Amino acid sequence: MEQEFYRGLAQRVRGMAEKADPFTRRRLLDLAKRYDSKGGAAGRGGTERPLPAPRTTPLPSSYSGPGEA
Repeated sequence: MEQEFYRGLAQRVRGMAEKADPFTRRRLLDLAKRYDSKGGAAGRGGTERPLPAPRTTPLPSSYSGPGEA
């Protein structure tokens, strides 16, 4: 049911994009892609980036020692 909701939103946003200026059209089409990915329509261009691998080493400290000011 939630998938249908997001698919419907994506369709409505695309309809609005047809009547919008180029800047707004691009933003609306990006929004429609996000709704497609939430609606489970990955075949229509909704791709997600994989999560980065967890760090195994700590970040280097910007402090070199306790005696420096």
